[in-house]
Amino acid sequence: MTPERWKDIKGNIKDKFSVEEEGSEHLDDEGGVDIEYLEFSGPLGRMRLEHITKPVVLDKKTNYSNRIGSETAVTYVYSDTEKNYKLNVYKWDDAIGEWQELDAKKFSW
Repeated sequence: MTPERWKDIKGNIKDKFSVEEEGSEHLDDEGGVDIEYLEFSGPLGRMRLEHITKPVVLDKKTNYSNRIGSETAVTYVYSDTEKNYKLNVYKWDDAIGEWQELDAKKFSW
């Protein structure tokens, strides 16, 4: 899901449905993850789309010692320029009162 495609989808949703909430979050985990979300009322009920942007993992370094009882640590090296993009789709479930992720294989973009 490219940023251009995300902007197109977001624009179509804003034109066709009533947007309840819109925003973004930044998490410092995994090299800096940006989550942009959009909640709206659609034909299936209350829906939430999340566009997730995170840096590409360039290298994985494992630090360990062959001594008994020593700890192992994994360090990841992230790219400053390359990004991975992902779109998650959720539907609000009134019965349990939380978001349920929808299977992306059911959709054809």
